[in-house]
Amino acid sequence: MKVTRATFDDVMVPNYNPAKMIPVKGEGSRVWDQEGKEYIDFAGGIAVNCLGHCHPAMVNALTEQGNKLWHLSNVFTNEPAIRLAKKLTDATFADRVYFANSGAEANEAALKLARRWALDKHGAEKNQIIAFTKGFHGRTFFTVTVGGQPAYSDGFGPKPGAIEHVDYNDLAALEAQMSEKTCAVMMEPLQGEGGVISPDAEFVKGVRELCDKYNALLIFDEVQTGFGRTGSLYAYQQLGVTPDILASAKSLGGGFPIGAMLTTAAIAEHLKPGTHGSTYGGNPLACAVAEAVFDVVHTDEVLAGVKAREELFKSKLNEINERYGIFQDIRGKGLLLGAELTEEYAGKARDFLNAGADEGVMVLVAGPNVVRFTPSLIIPEADVLEGLARFEKAIAKIVG
Repeated sequence: MKVTRATFDDVMVPNYNPAKMIPVKGEGSRVWDQEGKEYIDFAGGIAVNCLGHCHPAMVNALTEQGNKLWHLSNVFTNEPAIRLAKKLTDATFADRVYFANSGAEANEAALKLARRWALDKHGAEKNQIIAFTKGFHGRTFFTVTVGGQPAYSDGFGPKPGAIEHVDYNDLAALEAQMSEKTCAVMMEPLQGEGGVISPDAEFVKGVRELCDKYNALLIFDEVQTGFGRTGSLYAYQQLGVTPDILASAKSLGGGFPIGAMLTTAAIAEHLKPGTHGSTYGGNPLACAVAEAVFDVVHTDEVLAGVKAREELFKSKLNEINERYGIFQDIRGKGLLLGAELTEEYAGKARDFLNAGADEGVMVLVAGPNVVRFTPSLIIPEADVLEGLARFEKAIAKIVG
């Protein structure tokens, strides 16, 4: 059967509007489409392909596990899930792990756990969840309501209640909303979809202090920032603040669908048997691949390399900007980077994405004004330079 982009329109629900080209092969940080055209991948499947495409460690893990055991219900456990959980707890603040299939599901579990903890410990009145405008936590109805972007949550009927939003980096606004009714504050330690916005150090510490003051749980959504993306295994480890619950996904499986919620033993005990679950969560295939990814990412060499690549990206983007003057800010941490367009090009981030694809480089957007870069954590320096050269050609066409 010959598949074309037109076939998509014939058979798929129209909630996506994908590019005209269809990628068919990837290796490292390069991708080829049906016509054989090559692209350098600065998108990484939206911060997912942390080891690029078809990394040997992942291929080997998938092949080996694929010849052993694919799936079990959670009536049983399995070795890859236990090994991965042990590695995650050894490397973080957490004592316990819950596996899911996606970031949204990891965040859903985190929010449900926070509500159940508050109910058990403090009673039904302690149910308020506070999150931040421009946040993004997934597409389930609970998580999309907690995410601070009404455009994603409006139009589906009555929303889950007792959810409030305040501006990111505004500690006074958060303090004004908090009370003994607050059961949890949910935040990204660097907002990704909302425009690649870093938190002020004092803001993050202040959020932790307010949670302690009001006996509320601090939930870090590290779906995008986690698993090496910012230069440490998780971003909280660079901020001097420890959350009570952490959600992980995207880079966790390096391209294989998996999510995880991490928390302490004392909090975890409130999800007793029957309170929450997932058919595929903790799947042996997914956990075997994620364990292989962990073994590569959780090394000094890779994490230091992320910081070196951050500096290379920022320096070269600044050089490009000196020639074209199209960015008013180049920001982010590690390999979660954003270039905000000047007023002259406001609203045109997608034009730069499309022009980049024409020149053979894949980038992302973070809202209408920010071009986003989330490549492989181990992208070769030569691919960074070549990809940015292609991106500069795209910029020249738009500016020219």
